[in-house]
Amino acid sequence: MANPFKALGDLNKLRQQAKQMQDELAAEEIRVEEGDIVVVISGDQKIKQFSVQGITSQEAIDALNRAIKKSQELAAKKLSSMTGGLGGMLGGGSQSS
Repeated sequence: MANPFKALGDLNKLRQQAKQMQDELAAEEIRVEEGDIVVVISGDQKIKQFSVQGITSQEAIDALNRAIKKSQELAAKKLSSMTGGLGGMLGGGSQSS
């Protein structure tokens, strides 16, 4: 009989690895300069700097970050609905014959 607690341990290990990856991504920065536009974004998709012709606006940065967050939430929701049945296949549910 399979040990159901092993799956929990494996899940915890995956969560720890995901958290470590998120932390590493947050530390990365990507800088793009196109003409008089400068964008600096972190690896975890947060706008750090945004300027046009040397002018920056914290309000614009905040709005961009809210839009990015909403798109990430939408993507996570879609992915979750696609993989909803995956829990049962991984031992999250039992079926009797």
